[in-house]
Amino acid sequence: MNQLPGYISQIKEYLIGQGFPEQVESVVILGSGLGDFSTLIEQPLMVPYHEIPHFSETSVQGHSGELFCGTVANRTIIAFSGRFHHYEGYEYSRTALPAYTAKAFNANKLIISNAAGAINTRFNVGDLMVIDDVIRLFHKVSSGPAVLPFPYFHTETAEKVRKIAAIIGLDIQRGTYLYAKGPNYESKAEIRAFRILGADVVGMSTVPELIEASRLQIPAAAISMVTNMAADISKSKLDHSEVKETAESRKEDFARLVTEIIRKL
Repeated sequence: MNQLPGYISQIKEYLIGQGFPEQVESVVILGSGLGDFSTLIEQPLMVPYHEIPHFSETSVQGHSGELFCGTVANRTIIAFSGRFHHYEGYEYSRTALPAYTAKAFNANKLIISNAAGAINTRFNVGDLMVIDDVIRLFHKVSSGPAVLPFPYFHTETAEKVRKIAAIIGLDIQRGTYLYAKGPNYESKAEIRAFRILGADVVGMSTVPELIEASRLQIPAAAISMVTNMAADISKSKLDHSEVKETAESRKEDFARLVTEIIRKL
């Protein structure tokens, strides 16, 4: 585990002591408002974050702060119901904890989800978008070496996800995710600039996990749920309560897609 922070071995040892298996097939990150997927896990074992060494409690609405283990589609998974954000005061190495956990438990895929605001005016609230590229602006969001090739192989994974969605009759978008540090929403001027740069959605997570998954050579699929239209697109006031409402309306489609990714990717 020399590619991982030293504390990861302590986390794995503790979780095995709580009944987690030595290895799993998939690790899933359930973003804002998407935690209901955990109810589909069969034979679930749940450990609150605050009981796990080197974990902390989440402070963001819609993140329950629970780690699940069980089976979905007869595959063994670990699911993070909630994540740690850099704007909460955590180092980027801590925000990438799910990627390190996937490596430690020898998972063959990492599935990342998030709630995002739409910049692309052709998108609608409720759309699901698979991420095939990212914009990081001036952020170094990796705890790895300063010089690393960008994870272009995630584009291949995105294409596989699109095909999986088509097989189950689910129409999803594909595009570029812009990482913003947060925690405040972006200004209208920033959104106009982001659109010129080529961003389709904007959010405050996911990219650290993608970068570290690439460094660790773990195939990763990242899915954004559009829960609001970004500033300068919608005249309504941005409100985090939209996240829960939109996630509730698409939770069945989200569950179908993630289940098929677990099964087929």
